[in-house]
Formats: sequence, C-alpha cells, structure tokens
Amino acid sequence: MQHAPDVIDGRPAPGGMDRAHRRVIFASSLGTVFEWYDFYLYGSLAAVISKQFFSGVNESTGFIFALLAFAAGFFVRPFGALLFGRLGDLVGRKHTFLITIIIMGLSTFLVGCLPSYAAVGVAAPVALVILRLLQGLAIGGEYGGAATYVAEHAPTGKRGLYTSWIQTTATLGLLLSLLVILACRVLLGDTFDTWGWRIPFLLSAVLLAISVYIRLQLRESPVFQQMKETGTLSKAPLTEAFTESGNRKLVILALFGATAGQAVVWYGGQFYALFFMEKILQVAAQEANLLMAAALLLGAPFFVVFGALSDRIGRKRIVLAGCLLAACTYFPVFKALTHYANPALERAVASYPVTVLADPADCSFQFDPVGKQAFRSSCDVAKTALAKAGVPYRNVPAVAGAVAQVRIGEGSTALVVDAFRGATLPTPVFKLATEPFVANLKQALHTAGYPPKADLTAINTPMVIALCTYLVILVTMVYGPVAAWLVELFPARIRYTSMSLPYHLGNGWFGGFLPTISFALVVASGNIYAGLWYPVGVALMTVVIGGLFLRETYRTPLH
Repeated sequence: MQHAPDVIDGRPAPGGMDRAHRRVIFASSLGTVFEWYDFYLYGSLAAVISKQFFSGVNESTGFIFALLAFAAGFFVRPFGALLFGRLGDLVGRKHTFLITIIIMGLSTFLVGCLPSYAAVGVAAPVALVILRLLQGLAIGGEYGGAATYVAEHAPTGKRGLYTSWIQTTATLGLLLSLLVILACRVLLGDTFDTWGWRIPFLLSAVLLAISVYIRLQLRESPVFQQMKETGTLSKAPLTEAFTESGNRKLVILALFGATAGQAVVWYGGQFYALFFMEKILQVAAQEANLLMAAALLLGAPFFVVFGALSDRIGRKRIVLAGCLLAACTYFPVFKALTHYANPALERAVASYPVTVLADPADCSFQFDPVGKQAFRSSCDVAKTALAKAGVPYRNVPAVAGAVAQVRIGEGSTALVVDAFRGATLPTPVFKLATEPFVANLKQALHTAGYPPKADLTAINTPMVIALCTYLVILVTMVYGPVAAWLVELFPARIRYTSMSLPYHLGNGWFGGFLPTISFALVVASGNIYAGLWYPVGVALMTVVIGGLFLRETYRTPLH
C-alpha cells in the first residue's frame, strides 16, 4: 500500500479521503466492531449468565457475581494496555492488534462451549472468569493499536474525522450484540435461556475468521515505519512512558481530565440506561433492547459529526461539554425515562410511597464479592424483595431489635407487611419462610398499584427512544473526539503505551465498574436514581481537571 507524502510530513491532504485511507479505516474499524461485539455479549446477557454460572448462590448475590465477572474484564484492561502497548511501540501497531483480536475471538467462542454450574459446579464460574480476564487483556491492547494506526495514516486536519470511525465501533459492536441476541430470542423462544444463549458466543468464530483475514491485508503505519527506518523507535517504552516525570504527569492528567469522565458518560448513556430500563423499570428485555437499538442507530452518526467538528474547533471543548451536559441532565433524563417507560410505577410511587422501617444495625450493605455472606436479617429480607421488584423505597430507623416492616402508603390507609428474622434459620426453612413473605408483599404492592412489569402498551415509545438517543448523543460528544485527543497528547515513540493506559484505566475501571457500583447504591438507599451520583460526580471531576490542566491538541503534528 502506498502512502502519500502528506501522511508522512504532516502537510494537509490535497483532496478528500483516498482509497488507501478508506481501506485503512474500514479494516481497522470492522475488526474492532467484531472485537467489541465479543466483549459486550457478556454484558448484554448478564442475567442469563447469572443463572447458568452462579446458580450456587442466592439470586441477588448471583446477579452481583455476574456483574463482577463482567467487571473483571474491565479490571485487567489496563494491564493489557501495558502489555500490548509496549509490544506495539516495539514491534509495530499492525502485528499487535492482530494478536489481540485472535485472543478475543477465541476467548468468546470458548464461553459458548463452557458447561454450566449445574453440570460441573464451581469449575464453571472459574473458567468463565478466566476467559473474561483474557478478553479484558485483549481489548486493552486493541483500542490503542487501532486508534494509533488510523491516526498515523490521517492527513493533518482530518485526524478527528478519521479516528471517529474507530469510535463508532464500540457502539456498533454493542448494537450488533443486541441484534444477534434479539434474533436468537425470537427464533428460539424459551429455549434461549437454557442453551440458545450460547449461539451468539459461538458465532464469534465466524467474525474472528473475517477479522483476521481483513487485518492480514494491512501494512504497518507510516509513522511507525518512518521511526523504524530512522532508528528512533523506543527501546524501553514502559520506562520512557512512566518514569519520565513530564509524561507520567500527562498520563495521570489524561486519566482524570479526559477518559474517566468520558468513560462514565459512555457506560451511563448506553449500558446503564439499558440496565435501568430492564432491572429498575421492569421493561421486558426484548422491548428494552429494541428501544436501545433504535437509539444507537439514530445516535451513531454523531460520532463522525463530533469527530469532524473537533478538527475545526478542538477536541477538548467538545469532550468536556459532553461531560458537563451529562452531569447537568442525567437526573431529569432518567426521571423522564421512568415517566414514559413505566408511568404506572411513577404514579404508584407518588400515591403510595414505600418505606422500610428497620433497626439500622439490622441492615447490611448488600455487596458480597466472594459469595460468603448470607443476607438474612429482617431488614435485608425486605430490601432484597423490593429491589427484585424494582420498587423504590426510603429507609426509616426503627427501635433496636424490631422486626423490619415494609409500609406501602402513608397514614391510616397504609398497607404494612412484616418481614421475618431469617439469620438463624437453616437454608430450607429460610426459603419456606421467604415464599409467603414475598407473596404477601407482591399482593400489597399490587393493591397499591405497583406494576409487576412495565405495561408495554403504556410505554411512550417515541419519547423513550428520544431520551435514549439524547444519552447516546452525549456518548458521541465525549467519545467521538477522544481518540484523536489522546493520540495527539503523546509522542510517537511511546504513543501506543502512553495513550492506552489512561484510556483503559478510565474505561476499564471508572466505566466498567459503573453498573456494579450504581446497582449497590440503589439497593443501599432504596432510591432508584441514587446510582446516577457516581457518573455525575466523575464527569464533573473530569470537567474541572481537564478544563484546568489539559491542553488543546487539534493543531498538533504527530511527528
């Protein structure tokens, strides 16, 4: 493949995007779409995964385990960034992200082959977590390679536009995973939850073959090739990137002033919005996926819009504006989602607010990462049942030693359901005691007008899609220009290593743990909107740090 001189010496391209550039963007983006598809299948199927691999614990703990296994892939992403970033700066961009896609594809395929907990016991979740860790390592090396590779092919003045196509891949990968899951659910019906969930994972073998073939056609980036020919490659990328004070400081600032806020807006606007509709608002999974898929289709073109705009007005102001808008509007937007997706729930909360009256000492923070605790106090029993039903509540302290009560409504017309002390009961007896309590609670909630599920005929579909599209557009604001911004912040000889670490720390840790942290906040407080404080707080932090300490880069040469 021949590269025009303007790519090498930084002069502006004389015309539009040529065939060679289109091929680079298409090959890099398509492979990355497939890789994100693999990664997000797990998140989209968290509820099914919980039943298949974590059935040895109670339902609430099993679901948290499933979220934690999802988060495990995010936890190791920074280590993948270090491993493959170093490799990319030493031996080349192309070879590195060829390796990462092979690891990702094989790991995803093997998830579809794993036996369930019922078949092999604890070995099943252990194997699942190992494969999730391999996926996280692979994605940690993938993004930096693809973004750097495309940016180093782009002419001056078009890096935002070119790299924005890479930015669409995560959303398109999520969309592809949702569409494949929907198709399998429709075709397989009730059998999807028993064995049909494996098909989307097994299909990754086909996507892997296509991706590897495409990437084998690529050549090395011209910037890396030039450094190789002139002998200016780094011999110790990790040492240069993280022991030199100036670059180390820049890595830290890029994390807190760019990628942390970008990450929580990305996951808040797509994953948490989907989780909120399914788990909190009780919208049927198929309907929620369709609503989010429509929003993704409508919002995805704005990745390119904001990427191209960043070539004209700068990356920094667009990314930080998206973070600020998210922080200012998340609460009203998610409250509007409740209004339009489950209006019966909104009416019931207004007319018959739910209160948990319990001794504070009897209430646990129901977050158990190792599955050793049993939440069986009367307070925990009440809160667990309400959380499963998607019913918001407030906490009121009762006298010490009192059995927890769930009070639905206020005054003399309030309905009261007593919980029970389960801490000392054997497991079979505890289960027998739980059934009548849950049945009584559901009956009382039904009497007060709380819907067991969102009424599909009452959903205002255009408004829900519009709200979700707005959230996706915020995602495109923070994510569309960020690849070009990160690439331009760091010197070419250590670019792959330097940009990958803050990106994956931000997205892997700040973003990846968002569903788990936010869900725990909701259960602890009883407020269905409490989980939003996490993304709002992180986004505001990024606005302040990025605004004060990070420079604008859109006119910066790459050499």
